[in-house]
Amino acid sequence: MSHTFSLAVVGGGILGLATAWTYQSRYPGTSVVLVERDKGLARHQTGRNSGVIHAGVYYAPGSLKATYCRRGAVMTKWLAEAMGVEFDICGKLIVATDDEELPGLAAIAERAAQNGVPLTRIDRDGLREREPHVAGRAAYLSPSTGIVDFPGLCRAMAERFEASGGTIRLGTKLLDIREEGGKVRLITDREEVLAKHMVACAGLQADRIAAMSGVGEGFRIIPFRGEYYEVRAAWPNEVRHLIYPVPDPSLPFLGVHLTRMVGNRLTVGPNAMLSFGRECYGSNIPDPRDLLDAVTFPGYWKLMLRHRKSAMSELAGSLSKRIFLNRCQRYCPSLTLDDLTPWPTGIRAQAVGADGQMIEDFLIRETARTTHVCNAPSPAATSALPIAEHVCDRIAARQTPAHRLPQRDPAKAAEQLLTT
Repeated sequence: MSHTFSLAVVGGGILGLATAWTYQSRYPGTSVVLVERDKGLARHQTGRNSGVIHAGVYYAPGSLKATYCRRGAVMTKWLAEAMGVEFDICGKLIVATDDEELPGLAAIAERAAQNGVPLTRIDRDGLREREPHVAGRAAYLSPSTGIVDFPGLCRAMAERFEASGGTIRLGTKLLDIREEGGKVRLITDREEVLAKHMVACAGLQADRIAAMSGVGEGFRIIPFRGEYYEVRAAWPNEVRHLIYPVPDPSLPFLGVHLTRMVGNRLTVGPNAMLSFGRECYGSNIPDPRDLLDAVTFPGYWKLMLRHRKSAMSELAGSLSKRIFLNRCQRYCPSLTLDDLTPWPTGIRAQAVGADGQMIEDFLIRETARTTHVCNAPSPAATSALPIAEHVCDRIAARQTPAHRLPQRDPAKAAEQLLTT
């Protein structure tokens, strides 16, 4: 190889782009390449989620999710505004539909207080005044929750990254990783890429990429299929906030919710059923390799056994539009079947341990020359910039003083992000 990059990033979603761009902006004179096996950027989790800027309400105090989500929400809004990417801080209402859900609602308020996230309690009358179409016993308002065009944010980052000298190689599949001679060699289906360090932000393929570096033990990516419907065109003008139910505390999913989206659209979803493939976005036809990877992992069967009741419930909602609607009607009774039309499906990459437990927090593993973001489900899109900062800090910490790169002043690095 005639050229060695300072950093190679694997994965063209918002995490990979944020990492590549942050590193290049922080360390002047470095060369960064981003490798993505798809022919476009942000085509998987980043481009197929609800587009929500989360405030950090639900996550365990002190966890990476709680810490990075709060900071990430501020940074995402700042970046979207600076780049001219559409966003809206419309607020979110978490609604208890009956008295049985009030203790769960109170627990959410306590968790939010521990995380330093402001919530305002809304009684039944206040809820009706704010959202005439929403029925509930009480609610909490998260005023700092918003929505953003995440794919648009990725396009803006990619443009600035390339304009400042970064390299993006699309349609390039990683086949193997080899650390040798103080460098890391990426073997792809098109060429070899040599770099001083590598970061993998591979989402649905995270465990497979981690295994190439020998750090994929003890967990497996289990894909969860999230199906959505779009609500007919008249509705976005009738719903002012994001509307969420009180979530099941035993699951890391937030339940079927009404989501305002940029462009004045409204969706309802997602459910959370096991997917038979990591990229089965159309019909849930089994992918042989993905299904084999799942069923040969002991944690898969333990997960299925532990959550068999909810798995059957999610399957029923997937098979029946009426059942899906009934869940929405608990807090939005005026919705009808005719209001719902299909919306693109998303698939969530959820790391599961060998004990069958879903890994709740972000999971990052390292070797001498590689960093692997192994588990980064929601709120990873909101948290992308703080995760990128953390990864860059970890790379710097592993460098010897003699090889440590000079770093821009943080304010100048931020300015560089936007003015290139």
